[in-house]
Amino acid sequence: MLRLLAGLLLAAPVAAQGPFVLTDTRKNVHLDDFTLEPRNLGMEGAWSVTRRTLRGGRQEGVDSILLDTGRIQAEVLPTRGMSILRLVVDGRRLGWDSPSREVVHPSQIDLERREGLGWLDGFNEWMVRCGLAWAGHPGTDSWTDAGGGEHEELLTLHGRIGNVPARQVVLEVEPGDPVKLYLRGIVEESSFGGPRLRLETELVLAVGASGWELRDRVTNLGAREQEFQLIYHGNYGVPFLGEGSEAVVAAASITPMTPKAAAGLETWSTYGPPTPGFEEEVFLIEPLANGAGLTEALLMSPKRNLATTVQWSVEELPYFTLWKNTAAFEDGYVTGLEPGTSFPFNRSIERAAGRVPTLAPGESRSFTLRYSVHMGQAARLAAQRIRALQATAEPVVLPVPETD
Repeated sequence: MLRLLAGLLLAAPVAAQGPFVLTDTRKNVHLDDFTLEPRNLGMEGAWSVTRRTLRGGRQEGVDSILLDTGRIQAEVLPTRGMSILRLVVDGRRLGWDSPSREVVHPSQIDLERREGLGWLDGFNEWMVRCGLAWAGHPGTDSWTDAGGGEHEELLTLHGRIGNVPARQVVLEVEPGDPVKLYLRGIVEESSFGGPRLRLETELVLAVGASGWELRDRVTNLGAREQEFQLIYHGNYGVPFLGEGSEAVVAAASITPMTPKAAAGLETWSTYGPPTPGFEEEVFLIEPLANGAGLTEALLMSPKRNLATTVQWSVEELPYFTLWKNTAAFEDGYVTGLEPGTSFPFNRSIERAAGRVPTLAPGESRSFTLRYSVHMGQAARLAAQRIRALQATAEPVVLPVPETD
């Protein structure tokens, strides 16, 4: 019946631009197949939005939504916490080649496998959120609550939100010059006796632009104060990553996370070729902000003619993690640019360092990230802008992390 209604909706131009409800668990609505083009709204242009259900193997039943503005193609996965599988700008892909080739359905993931590393079995997105109740490395977290109660919990790698299906997905189209596409989702991480956290997310694409915006809001639905963590795990491979690529970040401080990273501290911002057996290097950065409270990170291609940036508020996301994993292509040649509310240590370490924020009952916190792709001279100018900010302060380099 829902497919029939969707077909009738799209059979002729209509005046409305939405909202088009693609999923709503409270109304038992779920459109398996959906296509929207300008002609369906009496508009001109070449953009489109297509929803489909992936079939076969471990991806059976995964929902995929492809938003195509002509310049940008973004594939969003409501089944996997509204993660963005891939994003292509003018033919240049943001994403990487993970050993996990399929888009794995959360029902196929055991987060506690391999001593809490099961999250990696489905890790292949360009951008996946880590959170919400925790976001870092696996291990046991022990704490005492405000009433004196003792608690102990096994935390798995990078939290649960990336493996929670969205309970609501809505599309809206804003006419104008440019036309804007808004894909909104609600994902809830809640359990009896546990945290009750809601993520409301909005991906904004403007037709004709080479940049896009991600807007999130996290709300505590519970009656007690609640800790939360959120790391935006953005992952990049070829063509942005290669031998000679460079990460450009304006840093107030730089700290290697592990002894292996400490050994590579002098070359923390540059990349080598794919190297079989390479052990990851992680660098923890407190970013500098400009007069508007904004900072950004850039990844420059080897030929210096292509770059991508992410910009955010340091008040919203005060920490940045640079993950370098220049392993063999077959093992996942990738780097991560990761703004966050904390670093990716286990929550127990982050709490002791004062880096775990809390939300009062009913309180919300908002986050906005602006991404862009730059080509030719624009790529070099973007790097110069960040270097100019870095020139205002010499970064403090800490040879070992302060974890307590």
